[in-house]
This record gives sequence, C-alpha cells and structure tokens, in this order.
Amino acid sequence: MSEPPVLVRREGALGRLTLNRPRSLNAIDHEMVRLLADALDDFEHDDGVRAVAIDGAGERGLSAGGDVRFLVADAAEGGHAGAALLADEYRLDARIARYPKPYVALMDGVVMGGGVGVSAHGSVRVVTSRSVVAMPEVTIGYVPDVGGTWLLGHAPGELGVHAALTAARLGPADAVACGLADLQVEDLPALLTALRDGADAMAAAEELAVDPGESALYAGRDWIDRCYAAPDLPGIREALARDPHPDAVAAAKALDRAAPLAATLTVRAVRDARGLPDLEDALRVEYLLTRCCVRWPDFTEGVRAVLVDRDGAPRWDPATFEAVTGETEHRFLSLAHPDDPPLTFG
Repeated sequence: MSEPPVLVRREGALGRLTLNRPRSLNAIDHEMVRLLADALDDFEHDDGVRAVAIDGAGERGLSAGGDVRFLVADAAEGGHAGAALLADEYRLDARIARYPKPYVALMDGVVMGGGVGVSAHGSVRVVTSRSVVAMPEVTIGYVPDVGGTWLLGHAPGELGVHAALTAARLGPADAVACGLADLQVEDLPALLTALRDGADAMAAAEELAVDPGESALYAGRDWIDRCYAAPDLPGIREALARDPHPDAVAAAKALDRAAPLAATLTVRAVRDARGLPDLEDALRVEYLLTRCCVRWPDFTEGVRAVLVDRDGAPRWDPATFEAVTGETEHRFLSLAHPDDPPLTFG
C-alpha cells in the first residue's frame, strides 16, 4: 500500500506533519488539506502536544505549491470542485495563523505558492541556506493567494509588490527581511529534538539560529520603492526601464513575463491588503479573484506554457498591460459563480 500524502505522528511533545508527495515536490491537493486540518484538530486537543512542526518529504523542499493541474482540469467542468479546494485551503491557512499552540514551519528548500500558505502563517518560521521562497503566480495567469497578498502587502516598503510582480525567488535573508520567515536554522534535527523534549519553540529556534546575512532585496529598497510607487503597471514598467540601477532592468524583464490581467489584479490586491483589518479579509478577496482566475483562459494557458509544454511562450488575453481595461476586469469578475461554496471562517 502507498503511504498517505501527509504523514501525521506524535513524537514526544511534538506533533509532526510531513507533506508526502515528493515526486510532485509535495504539491498540495484537497486530500492533503483535509488531512492537515484533521491533524491540527487532534493535536490541539492533545494535552501532551506542546508544539506542531511541518516539513516536506524528499530532498527538494517543503512544497512547490498547490495542485494547479487539478484546478485546470476542474475549470473545464465548471470549477466548483476547485472552488471547494480553495475554500478549504484558505480556511486551513487562517487556522494556522491563529493556532493556539506553537506552529513551527521548516521552510527548507523550495517553498512556493500553497507551500507558503502552510508555513509562512505559522508562529515560528524557519528557513535554511537552501530555502527558495516565492509567490510566482503571475507567471501562470493567477494571483498570489493562500494569504500571500496579506504577507506581501505587509513587507517593508514596496518589496512585496516587487516580489509578487516579478515572481522573485527569495533566499533566506530575503525571506526574513520580507517578513515571510523569522530565523535561519541549519541544524533542523537539533531543533526537532528540542521540540520533542518539550522546549519552548521560539526559544529553541533562536538558540540554533545563524545569521542569514544581508538581504540583497532589502538593500535595494531605494530603487524598488522608487519604481513601484508608480500608480499602475504601465507606470511601474516605465519606471523600471528608465531607472539607472542595473537590477531595475532585470525586474522590468521579469515583469514582462507576467500575465497582464493577473499582474494588474495582483498589484491592486497586494496594495489593498495593507489596509485590510486581518488575514481573513485578505483571503476573502483572494477567493473571489482565484475563483475567476481558474475560469479565465490565461490560467490554463499559463499552466500549459510554464508547467506542461514548458515553451515559455504563453499567449495572454489581454496581451499587454495597457490593454487591461475596466471592461476586462468586469468580465473577469463576472466569472465568480453563485454555486461555489462560500468562504467562511469558524
């Protein structure tokens, strides 16, 4: 018999969760969301569990994200099963953020998309020298979700907008600087041993923490804040192209790989998240946007070009930032379906 997609066990005072689909880099599907939610229920009510830790099976990392191939296939059938998955996943992310026991995320290796959702909302978020943290959704015609707009919206200055629009891959120092992680720890086995023995989770991580060094991203705040202060995407693109800093030119080229409609929605959602009262409100906005994304042709086309055929040549609709109009956005938002399950939080 094959192993379950999430390994759940108790080790001393520690509740252990391991995403267990290493062949797909632990892409998170609906069954995994349900298993994680059930395990959190059990651990919460187990007085012997003092902390919960999550990691990923295999050598490559925690998780490369959500099961986008399922979302593409389901969109052809109307998208209701995909909406149910998204609603349950966002409830799980919110649950992690308010979990009453320390929730320790071992963000080793690749941590993207849905992997950020089950880690970066935790109370103790640990990266390593191997960590690559990213929200690359705009490159497949999608928007940052799983609370990504909330996290990126609260990064210093315009770093979050930059990371979202360019699908920037954040190393450990960048992830800490952007508020997506707390500490860099290399000796993860020692941390797990301390947690099994009932140690205070944050104190144990701090005891083992190493200096992540300077964040190159944070060091570039001057040009990033200057360029991304423009009011819209054409303005941002022009500011990047004209800026004398060499990294600005690279950012402009990265921005050109984004789906114009998804990027337009993303910059607004990340900026708007700064003014929302809490994570759950940001998740509600994301739920509206992602339900529409899976039904808009850019998402299927982006998954084809980036993940299936890998030709790197998606045909976006609209094709340019300037072609995204109010009428375009109205048609997009009309794709939210009343039969989709509501997103409610207990």
